[in-house]
Amino acid sequence: MTNAQKQQWKIEKKTAIFKPQTYQLSKFPILTIFKTSQMNEIETNAYLDMDLLRFTTAGSVDDGKSTLIGRLLHDTKSIFEDQMEAIEVSSKKRGEDNTNLALLTDGLRAEREQGITIDVAYRYFATPKRKFIIADTPGHIQYTRNMVTGASTADLAIILVDARKGVIEQTCRHSFIASLLQIQHVVVCVNKMDLVDYDKEVYDKIVSDYQDFASRLNIPHIDFIPISALHGDNVVDKSDKLPWYKGSPLLYFLESVYINNNYNHIDARLPVQWVVRPQSDEYHDYRGYSGRVCGGVFKQGDEVVVLPSGFTSKVKSVHNFDGEIEEAFAPMSVTMTLEDEIDISRGMMIAKPNNKPHDSQDLEAMICWFSDSDNLQTRKKYTLIHTTNEVKCMVQEVRYKMDINTLRKIEDDKDIKLNDIGRIKIRSSSPVLYDSYRKNRLTGSFILVDDLTHNTVAAGMIL
Repeated sequence: MTNAQKQQWKIEKKTAIFKPQTYQLSKFPILTIFKTSQMNEIETNAYLDMDLLRFTTAGSVDDGKSTLIGRLLHDTKSIFEDQMEAIEVSSKKRGEDNTNLALLTDGLRAEREQGITIDVAYRYFATPKRKFIIADTPGHIQYTRNMVTGASTADLAIILVDARKGVIEQTCRHSFIASLLQIQHVVVCVNKMDLVDYDKEVYDKIVSDYQDFASRLNIPHIDFIPISALHGDNVVDKSDKLPWYKGSPLLYFLESVYINNNYNHIDARLPVQWVVRPQSDEYHDYRGYSGRVCGGVFKQGDEVVVLPSGFTSKVKSVHNFDGEIEEAFAPMSVTMTLEDEIDISRGMMIAKPNNKPHDSQDLEAMICWFSDSDNLQTRKKYTLIHTTNEVKCMVQEVRYKMDINTLRKIEDDKDIKLNDIGRIKIRSSSPVLYDSYRKNRLTGSFILVDDLTHNTVAAGMIL
């Protein structure tokens, strides 16, 4: 970023902060204060009610993931001036001519020394249309587990491809992980178009190569955008250097993409996290069951079943932080009361009698191995944490290991180690109440914890 660009950014930043309000204040001071506070309350409520989009960036090393996020934050005026000044100082110390926006997310000393992303960095920003949570994930193959962690809660994945290199091994690896995690929307950003003179033929070849590979994956929506994160082309504003591209810039796409279908609103699921018993004079007999709704809708008067006990009752009331509400749906955190006194504790699940989850001790799952000290061992005891429930388990069999680059199943090498992805069969000490990950990401996922070290060694998706 040049000095002229820095000055222009500071002017626009101040304009955005101190822009006069469009409403007229009263000539009476008391009413002016009242109206101002009322407007602030309205604006706060409007912000809280805005849609939230969680997305992750992925791609190979030096594809420009951190630079892209820095550019998004910079061009949307989401950086404080002291942050900008700190980045300018760091860039000068590193001997760089321009301000390195990648330093906004690469905060670890090792990341800045090597110029790479190692750990997952989360950043938050908002536009008038939507709120965003960004997970900047590393591109090195040895940090695949970090990419899985960052993408596990994402609604959308941005996969960057260097226009000079095209579709490479890490592009395929991260696309497969996005498919495995059931991310519905993938945006392939062909970055560094400035280094290939914004050539349309280069872009078209990358699109064709990626579509050939992605045809074997389960990704419903794939879009392509040519960009230059360093210069801001097609990131926030449409670039005149790419006249042959007729689509929208990246920010407009992120603001307008439809994401509300990512939760299961059919299968009612409420894993019980906490039993609320105030035992006060005001709420002497109150007994509520708190948790995060993982699917479906719960309303007052609905018939429900408590699993695994099988006792049935009806919903008496549903409460959240603000008080009683008419209905609860994913991903709301609520407290529910029932008409009958039933023995319910943490780890149990409330569902509908005609739509129960699977109930089994034998699970088939795809896992990504996280441990760098121990490989997966069959017949070894692990703790399986699923929603709010914890059970002891062991891996009975490794079905196969995946070659992510070719999507081939490796059945002659079943040694699963750090960053490997494979299919396993698990036997638990007690039944697990689950849905398939494809049907419900919340009730279809789990983690494995080593009983000896208490380290999280794997994340799994139930088939």
